[in-house]
Amino acid sequence: MKRLPTMKQLQYLAALADTQHFARAAERCHITQSTLSAGIRDLETVLGTPVAERSNRHVLMTRVGGEIAERSKTLLAAAEELMEVARAARDPMTGELRLGVIPTISPFYLPRVLPALRQRFGHLTVYLREEQTAPLLARLENGEIDAALIALPYDTGDLTAEVIFEDEFLFACPQDHPLAGAATVPPETLADERLLLLEEGHCLRGHALDACELGDKRTRAQFEASSLQTLIQMVAAGIGVTLVPRLAVEAGILQGTNITLSRLATPASRQIGLSWRRSSPKAEEHRLLAEELKELAVVMGLSRPMSDLPMRARRARGPRREDVPPSIAPTGA
Repeated sequence: MKRLPTMKQLQYLAALADTQHFARAAERCHITQSTLSAGIRDLETVLGTPVAERSNRHVLMTRVGGEIAERSKTLLAAAEELMEVARAARDPMTGELRLGVIPTISPFYLPRVLPALRQRFGHLTVYLREEQTAPLLARLENGEIDAALIALPYDTGDLTAEVIFEDEFLFACPQDHPLAGAATVPPETLADERLLLLEEGHCLRGHALDACELGDKRTRAQFEASSLQTLIQMVAAGIGVTLVPRLAVEAGILQGTNITLSRLATPASRQIGLSWRRSSPKAEEHRLLAEELKELAVVMGLSRPMSDLPMRARRARGPRREDVPPSIAPTGA
């Protein structure tokens, strides 16, 4: 039987190719430099060819060494997935979870749900990344994160998306506005209002336009904010009106302002959902997490059946990926 490289040798090679330096590669692998050097020499013996050119100042990978290093990374990733499959079967909802979340959800939802998750799954460590939807889904697709909390509807491509709860849109205006105190506000009346929106790239912008039944008729607003908190301050200052998700209202975003709320005559909502890769070795864990989040939404009063609304709710169409500006999409609302 042919002698094959060991996983450790491939790990050393990948680290050396990334760092181009024996000391830094050894530090990354948590070993001594002499151990790494010996491992690389053994690998060259197995392969029958040099993988790197050494000098006192730097390391230069050979052509075949660079190619094998890239293939080694693929093999190492596959081996890690094998371990994840075994761990998930042995101890579900343990280990690490790299969770992405969009800015219009993160500050209003995570402080409420993370303590409950920590109590239910004490051995699960959650690492968070906040980013707009398009770059977040790009990171999810290439494996940089495990799952993402996003607002739906949104074109998630081949990714799985599970709805956790509905988040109703409410009309927000200053107390001295003509529509202040109205029981309901017809969406069509908003066409003539100074409607304030989030800037391009935020999926909440598209959801808000659809909720107002404006569609693509209003591609630009008089004021565009980079955050929902800024948008609220502009409304409080009397610059215009906006739509705000109930999730943010219940988290206290209007506290200390002169803003009044009304429901839309034709209620509309976005959906808070969890997305993950179908091929992920943690796919079943993510599905379990989605179910747990649904239960917590009910317990926390976040999940309100749409039948409880006074009129039949109309869900926003939501943005498509091709609607996202090119400057956002490649880096992955």
